[in-house]
Amino acid sequence: MTSKKHGAKPGQVTPIASALSLQTTAPERIAALHAIRDRYLGDSSSQQCARLLEAMQSLGHCTTFEASRYLDMYYPPARKLNLLQQGHAIQTTWRTVQTESGATHRVGVYSLKRGQE
Repeated sequence: MTSKKHGAKPGQVTPIASALSLQTTAPERIAALHAIRDRYLGDSSSQQCARLLEAMQSLGHCTTFEASRYLDMYYPPARKLNLLQQGHAIQTTWRTVQTESGATHRVGVYSLKRGQE
């Protein structure tokens, strides 16, 4: 698998992470995230927190990429911090995702710690 990498010379194709390490969001998951977004309309921090919390509860986890793209959050780490301050136990792991442009990014994966679902 190859892709044009940011900073590469024009026309240069460079290898990117193996297909096994790249994660993309399935259309069914995008639809579920959009349904959550549509249940909690608005841009207030409380509405954004509700969206992120429901995504973690109903889908098992939510990446910062998914929260930004599909839950309409400008800065997901701030909403994670709000949820932590409210007493939710959130675990962060890391994953590499590929954007629509083909660039790869390391993103956080938020999930509720066991017993917090």
